[in-house]
Amino acid sequence: MGQDASTFVKYVDDAFLYVAGISFLVLVGIMAFMIYFVVRYSRKRNPVPTDIPGNTKLEVLWTVIPTVLFLSMFYFGWVGYEQMRNIPENAIGLKVTGRMWQWSFGYPNGVQTDTLYVPVNKPIKLELTSMDVNHSFFVPAFRIKRDAIPNMRNTMWFDATRIGSFDVECAEYCGLKHSLMLTKVVVMDSSDFESWYRDVSKMQSKPYASLMPAPADTAAAERSESQ
Repeated sequence: MGQDASTFVKYVDDAFLYVAGISFLVLVGIMAFMIYFVVRYSRKRNPVPTDIPGNTKLEVLWTVIPTVLFLSMFYFGWVGYEQMRNIPENAIGLKVTGRMWQWSFGYPNGVQTDTLYVPVNKPIKLELTSMDVNHSFFVPAFRIKRDAIPNMRNTMWFDATRIGSFDVECAEYCGLKHSLMLTKVVVMDSSDFESWYRDVSKMQSKPYASLMPAPADTAAAERSESQ
């Protein structure tokens, strides 16, 4: 819970609140039944133990009800997971590398930074790997987390909905300075991002080309001109 800064927040928070609510109701129900049975079948009220035979209806109920509850929890989780796995075709592809104890980010033209800069309201695809041990790229405000594993390429994506600076943490214990493996995702207005990308490309002597997908009408015009 906390900051709300990506399109995944609603899915994750809804699933969390649903599971927490069901768990609370089950806890209250179990406690209520336990107190009832302790009082109802105490030695004072029931000095001679009573043999209670099997009850088919009760056994069916305590099988069916938990099954329905667990399936409903699975549904809420699956809806969000499906959204997280369907990466848009127009997503901007960036590389994330974890190492003890820092993150580095690579852009298509070879620019490297230790802070992740992205435009607002644009899908961003991240390809994650690690240079040494297992790490886990976690952005609490976006409700996203994905492992960075040596010799493996994991992918994830997000669409930031708010301009600002948001914490990045490592959610996998990776050694002595694990708690210091922190950085930021800086979400910028599209024009500000383009200015930053142009400047950093020049600073690092990398070729500059816009990462922003062209609007549909502009792309169509460009195709017709080329023909």
